[in-house]
Amino acid sequence: MKKSLILLLSLFFLSACSSLPESLKSDNPDIVTRYSEWQANPEQLNQLRLGGVIAKVTNLETKTRIEVVNLPINASGKPDISQEPNGRFVGYINGFVDPVTLQDGRLITVLGQSNGTEDSKVGEYSYTFPVMDISHFHLWRVEERVVMYDWDSYYYPCYSIHCRDIRSMSREGRVIQEVK
Repeated sequence: MKKSLILLLSLFFLSACSSLPESLKSDNPDIVTRYSEWQANPEQLNQLRLGGVIAKVTNLETKTRIEVVNLPINASGKPDISQEPNGRFVGYINGFVDPVTLQDGRLITVLGQSNGTEDSKVGEYSYTFPVMDISHFHLWRVEERVVMYDWDSYYYPCYSIHCRDIRSMSREGRVIQEVK
């Protein structure tokens, strides 16, 4: 009984750590979260929650156009930076949004309605973009941390009074990127 209570409480607290931001929540049980599903039928009016990397921002007279390179999103709405991009889409936000806020290269997740397609170019290449009208968005940041693997001194034992200095040896590590 005690173990099951601890497990239940642990799951409860862990589920709170990875919840969807309020601005991205929807009551629609049929919300589309996979780009390939939307791209197959962009004319159908669906509610969408998609994410990716901002490629381009253009302020028009009454709205802001953003071009997003799609990345799959997880259950908490975060774009998965370990996956390869699988297409682009265009989103329109009513009103003015400062291009510094929606800076190229930032990670974003958007919530909105499908609104057909539009033809444009990526460089010199003609591309048909699925289009959505964005009602809400959430910007993410990538945090990096370095994990170093140090060798314990028992790998290099002391002989007499002279010991090897662990700091003079090569060290290994890796950089971990997390979306927050």
